[in-house]
Amino acid sequence: MKKAKYTLLSLVAMTFLLFSCNSKDNSIATQTKTDSLKNEIQILSGNQKQLEENKKLVADFYQEVFGDKDVNSIDKYIGDTYVQHNPSVGDGKEALKQAATQWFTGAPKEKIDVQHLNAEGDLVYIHTKSKMGPKTISIIDIFKIENGKIVEHWDVGQEVPEKSANAHPMF
Repeated sequence: MKKAKYTLLSLVAMTFLLFSCNSKDNSIATQTKTDSLKNEIQILSGNQKQLEENKKLVADFYQEVFGDKDVNSIDKYIGDTYVQHNPSVGDGKEALKQAATQWFTGAPKEKIDVQHLNAEGDLVYIHTKSKMGPKTISIIDIFKIENGKIVEHWDVGQEVPEKSANAHPMF
């Protein structure tokens, strides 16, 4: 009986130790998961903030350069290295300035009509409704951002037809 009593006490003590250790491990694991989630939330918040900053950069650039026709604003927004995928414009700031100067000759200032603006990673997508004389043009530009500057550009434009084969607007 005495041996059974010590065995039972030993079993209770070991169970208590096991649970208290297990509880400590669970507490550490829970804290680790909590810290990891907090870290992930901070990263996501930082990423979201960066995406919003990139979108603002592109929207401001687009308005100042294409809306206000301020060719000198190019220096403010375009990086020292600028890769251009539009086949009618060369690489670099100076090539963009030369092209924009030609495009804007005699053109009035205008408020850019942004239809969609989104960002993912280091890319910003802007969809605008533009006028070229009597024509309405749907333009999508994609800009790559590095260190707060535009470093690469793609674009495509399409005239908005008077009649469409479907009932869905382009904007």
